[in-house]
Amino acid sequence: MSGPRVGFGYDIHRLVPDRRLVLGGLVLEHPSGLVGHSDGDVLLHAVMDALLGAAGLGDLGTRFPSDDPAYAGADSQVLLRQVSAMLREAGWRVASLDATVVAESPRIGPHAAAMRGAIATGLGVDPGVVSVKAKTNEGFGPIGAGEAIAAMAVALVSR
Repeated sequence: MSGPRVGFGYDIHRLVPDRRLVLGGLVLEHPSGLVGHSDGDVLLHAVMDALLGAAGLGDLGTRFPSDDPAYAGADSQVLLRQVSAMLREAGWRVASLDATVVAESPRIGPHAAAMRGAIATGLGVDPGVVSVKAKTNEGFGPIGAGEAIAAMAVALVSR
């Protein structure tokens, strides 16, 4: 298949005290961090799932299994660079990436530009290709209660 392809990614992790918060490739000042086998970066995880799906290369859990000790505490920026290399090796390039973080706290807006830059750097693309937006859950559910953060991403890849 030679035409452009679209992929969707989603991730959610619980927030727990006494863990650093890694989000969008950044370490943010916050009293809680995201639980995960790796650094728990839900934004980069959603981005990687979207990219892998668009390129027909499986999903994050298949590529970097959570039961593999090699990925315990893994830096998601390192994994993002690996996903970028997988796409290039398969003949794909990132044409567009749009992501949304859903969190009550911390506020994402002040960090969105830096997250865009970190993602673009990890993928080796111009920051103009990447969009990072933020929403709250208006107090509903675990996200609204400040117990979790979720992210969604849509990626367009082309040959």
